[in-house]
Amino acid sequence: MKFLLAALNAKYIHSNPGVYSLKAYSQAWIREPELSDGRFQIEIGEYTINNQMDEILSDIYRRKPDAVGFSCYIWNISYILELVRDLPKVLPDVEIWLGGPEVSYDAARILAEEPHVFGIMMGEGEETFKKVVCCYLEKQRKTTGWDKSAFQKIDGTAVRDRDGRPVINPLKSAVDLNTIPFLYEDMAGFENRIVYYESSRGCPFSCSYCLSSVDKSVRFRDTDLVLKELGFFLQKRVPQVKFVDRTFNCSRDHSFRIWEYLIDHDNGVTNFHFEISADLLNQEELQLMSRMRPGLIQLEIGVQSTNETTIKEIHRSMDLSVLRKNVEIINSYGTIHQHLDLIAGLPFENYESFRRSFNQVYDMRPEQLQLGFLKVLKGSSMSQKAEDYEIRYKEKPPYEVLSTRWLDYGEVLKLKGLEEMLEVYGNSGQFQTTIAELRREFDTPFDMFEALAEYYDKQELSKLSHSRMARYEILERFIGLRVPEKRPYYRDLLVYDLYLRENLKSRPDFSADQEPYKEQIKAFFADEAVRYHYLKEGYEGFEARQLIKMAHIEVFHNGRAVLFDYKRRDALSHNAAVHELGIWRR
Repeated sequence: MKFLLAALNAKYIHSNPGVYSLKAYSQAWIREPELSDGRFQIEIGEYTINNQMDEILSDIYRRKPDAVGFSCYIWNISYILELVRDLPKVLPDVEIWLGGPEVSYDAARILAEEPHVFGIMMGEGEETFKKVVCCYLEKQRKTTGWDKSAFQKIDGTAVRDRDGRPVINPLKSAVDLNTIPFLYEDMAGFENRIVYYESSRGCPFSCSYCLSSVDKSVRFRDTDLVLKELGFFLQKRVPQVKFVDRTFNCSRDHSFRIWEYLIDHDNGVTNFHFEISADLLNQEELQLMSRMRPGLIQLEIGVQSTNETTIKEIHRSMDLSVLRKNVEIINSYGTIHQHLDLIAGLPFENYESFRRSFNQVYDMRPEQLQLGFLKVLKGSSMSQKAEDYEIRYKEKPPYEVLSTRWLDYGEVLKLKGLEEMLEVYGNSGQFQTTIAELRREFDTPFDMFEALAEYYDKQELSKLSHSRMARYEILERFIGLRVPEKRPYYRDLLVYDLYLRENLKSRPDFSADQEPYKEQIKAFFADEAVRYHYLKEGYEGFEARQLIKMAHIEVFHNGRAVLFDYKRRDALSHNAAVHELGIWRR
């Protein structure tokens, strides 16, 4: 018999630790010969929502599973339900199970509306899946007389009785995280993909928009075991390990020991991503972070709003003044990427209030400011109060906000436009110098991105797909309208930002003419003594004509000459190192 655990990820570089955990747990704790000799197989099939449905359907068909379990989230549920309706047409005997947060809180409705769904695994899946597998093992052994009602006795499942009525069992008790085997003993299949790792499960906080608010308990994997497993990643020189812990630093001893271990065993390559509450950091932890290699860790910090009434209403625990101070301290190190989150559409947050929240968080100078929109998740406290808040949201996943008592749909659309500009011109990091200077032309950062969004809207640019160079050209035209007297200055900044990222093969039309400096540039690269002062490691043994392609000198409108060194890059921004060469005359 074969049970296929199927995951539809958002991108190829993602993986689904949930299905790997189910498989590893069952294989570790079901000590039956069928699992070891291959008579009962648990397979994993990972796909992406970018795959054609026919590709996924045909792959599942070729595997010929007896049962399939789909891992369901807001980003993939519509695709999975499409597969659920088609799969029985090609595999009529297959039994389909669903699991994951998108079905755990709506099991009765799913069973009523989806007749092809055999059962649903609700909540944590490891122990429930193990029991389901044991039932199938019993079925496999008994060629006759096996009773399907055995599934009705498994806590954590929702199935139908003989008459087709839903049987919703109580949830399984929480699993001991130390009993879950390490998921990555075999790294085959994880090359060039993000590795996800769980050192704790649950969250101590009760934010009403989050499913973690349903269960306020937190469990930890033994820290010594965690350190051993992180050592494996470091030994394998994995590019990135992303912790899925909801609030990684909610236990100071646990997080401190892990960060200290990463410093002491740093391999110079692996990056670790953590979601933290910055206001929980103390002086000792901040001092520890100051010792970290540039790029060793990156931090995702949920702010969500700076409106005190909103923060109180959503039951969020946060000391904003401490958070701001700690973010600024970490910023001063210049070694840790910080990603701060805001949510639009929260209760008591109108357009002007969100403008204040945006400006206050932007002024904390994170490497990225993620502007998200409220998603009214099934099972969350927010979903229960949606009517009170007059929240209107989309019928289909991801259940994103359309309007609230405080924010109308037109304002949501304006924020959508602002979000696009923030992603393109802020979070991409490709316009760093220009945007920092352009910010001075507006009262607030919000006003700048809002004006950009209005320009895109009036020019009907949002409907089009733009190349990287086109984004620079659009920004140059916008600046020309906004501050025409400073246009040459901003053109230089745009060219500067372009060359910070790469040695361009084609130059924008608005860049300064380099022909008058052609011989000076050649002479610079030909003079070994001069160039060696700037270009050292990685440039040995190359001739001048080769070096001109490996590095770049740009002379701007005012004669300022800058050398871009692409062998040396900033660990956080990945921008080229820059050397000032003074003022060059024509």
